Amino acid sequence: MAEDTSVELRKAQIYSVFVRNHTKKGTLKALEDDLQRIKELGTDYIWLLPIYPIGKKDRKGKLGSPYSIKDYRSIDPKIGSWDDFVHFSKTVHDMGMKLMIDIVYNHTSRDSVLLKEHPNWFLRDHMGNLKNKNPDWTDVAELDYSHKDLWTYQIETLKKYADLVDGFRCDVAPQVPLEFWKEARKEVAEVNPDMVWLAETSGGGYIKYLRDRNYPAASDSEMYQAFDMTYDYDIDEIWRKYVKDKASLSRYIEALDQQEYIYPKNYIKMRALENHDQVRAHKMFINENDMFNWTAFSEFQKGSTLIYAGQEAGMKHTPSLFDKDKIDWKDQKMDLSALMYRMHQLSQDQIQYEGNYKIEALENDVVKVSYTFDGKIRVGLFTLKGQPGRAKVDVRSDHYTNLIDNSLVNIQNGILTIDYDPIIIEGNLR
Repeated sequence: MAEDTSVELRKAQIYSVFVRNHTKKGTLKALEDDLQRIKELGTDYIWLLPIYPIGKKDRKGKLGSPYSIKDYRSIDPKIGSWDDFVHFSKTVHDMGMKLMIDIVYNHTSRDSVLLKEHPNWFLRDHMGNLKNKNPDWTDVAELDYSHKDLWTYQIETLKKYADLVDGFRCDVAPQVPLEFWKEARKEVAEVNPDMVWLAETSGGGYIKYLRDRNYPAASDSEMYQAFDMTYDYDIDEIWRKYVKDKASLSRYIEALDQQEYIYPKNYIKMRALENHDQVRAHKMFINENDMFNWTAFSEFQKGSTLIYAGQEAGMKHTPSLFDKDKIDWKDQKMDLSALMYRMHQLSQDQIQYEGNYKIEALENDVVKVSYTFDGKIRVGLFTLKGQPGRAKVDVRSDHYTNLIDNSLVNIQNGILTIDYDPIIIEGNLR
């Protein structure tokens, strides 16, 4: 990790928006009308999925993926102009939030400006044909970072945006050489020393797949040399196995606990139940009580938090990246807004972003998460599969307030009992 990364970034809540599908008009101007509501969730960073022109050659779907980029240095005219983007940035900042944009540097569209002007900057096979590391990505052409002129071009592009944004979310970052990211971070800091770098990192299986084919594929531990935050895809496979009853809770919690000693002390994981590439959380957790518990548990874990637009309304449909597929904001399944705001409030407390963190698997698929700091302990209990449970806690027997909803919680003989609703209490360490 960058040595100067502050653990206070664990307080950050990131709200992810696909501009094209977020509003009826699908523009940056229309999105401005929703910013107040987004802010009221506790949002710190607005992350925009790619906002650049989309390629037409070999595109998937009628509209194409925003990750098939024709020109890194332009705004997609269907969502707005450069002036619209500048205005949007100012509006976000005037409202006290920050702006993060998607950086997609592993590949471009197959009719991109770069492919036309610098065809030698792309991966090719022995016959000179375009070659992809990922055979499923048929709508893109992958870049070859052995060309240092490409580094210069890409870093100049980052500097172009550095005055307007506060963070870069870097797509499939491990597939771009780590040394490039380190150099990019160093040079961008000359323009914006406070830039936040988030890496979409990969699971172990995909890293091995790429390494076996002699392609760059950095692990999360390596990526922390250049990035402030990484995805939690390192535990994604075991998490999904647990959700599908193909792995035990103890195995899942063991994977989470392992992050505490394989990464730097000031590591930051972006915790998420869903994103634009995945099935909606409420599609997995049909029971509303389970969805409520998982939301609270995810946001109480050590790290920053991602909310994908529509998650706060319990949406079950994941919008397509390739076609017109507007979010139907009237189709609200459940309202998680108050919970998300409250969990964000709790994350601002020093005990959570700086305290000693411990996570334990209990009987009946109940998880206990605790933070200790300066003689205090904050403990959370979450029932992940709708079963009641109990846990020993290191506070004296007494009445406490559930920090989630202000209900009273009684602790007797050092035992905290959970029925179905998540509980978070705080007290003095015994």
